[in-house]
Amino acid sequence: MQDKSEHIILFDGVCNLCNHSIAFVLKRDKKKLFQYISLQSDEGQTLLKLNGLSLDNFHSLVYIKGGKALQKSTAALNIVRNLSGLWPLLYIFILVPKPLRDWAYGLVAKNRYRLFGKSHVCELHPPENKSTSKGL
Repeated sequence: MQDKSEHIILFDGVCNLCNHSIAFVLKRDKKKLFQYISLQSDEGQTLLKLNGLSLDNFHSLVYIKGGKALQKSTAALNIVRNLSGLWPLLYIFILVPKPLRDWAYGLVAKNRYRLFGKSHVCELHPPENKSTSKGL
């Protein structure tokens, strides 16, 4: 089994789209590869600081893979690459130039609260995920 500290997903814990996306990943993370940590949590803030990332600008999920922080479309594509089913096929979009991928990602990220809503607290509380989720 791989070390979960090598596969950390940092996500906006109050974003409805982000919470639904994490629930989607959880369901397809058959290898129990990922650790899930909200960006707003103490541990999330520490990891952001360690990786030289903004502590209050949550316009991207962060995937820490092997100690390297990936963001935006690159993070999302590297995450789906590890899911069960046909989802890894989406990794083909890594061939799309990064500026174009990140522009599309940014468009959704910038409007996610308006389009999908915002919670006052992280709504992701799956009991089966207690050992792999922090800051939830």
